[in-house]
Amino acid sequence: MTRDELIAVCLSYPDSYEDYPFHDEPGAPDAWTVMRHLGNRKSFAFIFDREGLCINLKCTPDRSIFLRGYYRGISPGYHMNKEHWNTLKLNMDVPEQELLTLIALSHALTNPPIRRRRYE
Repeated sequence: MTRDELIAVCLSYPDSYEDYPFHDEPGAPDAWTVMRHLGNRKSFAFIFDREGLCINLKCTPDRSIFLRGYYRGISPGYHMNKEHWNTLKLNMDVPEQELLTLIALSHALTNPPIRRRRYE
């Protein structure tokens, strides 16, 4: 999967947008692309190049430990909280379906809460 394909997958989620907060030029090979929620501006994916294309995704701590032991292409989050974030190195041993599942999980974990109206 390419950088553009990863960005397209992330943008397919409702109210998601692409950001370049580190003053990188969009499309530059060394740019950090941050995928965020419109509602709370929380990040759910960081796409970058570090000896190959990588993506940081939020995960539950128990699942993080399992995935790191199961796949060589998953390690503790680069420049992130190691308990809650994983770095996935693309084009290694992580199947594409697993990658898509982990993007969905990261999006869900960082999604703004639904506000319920109070009727009085």
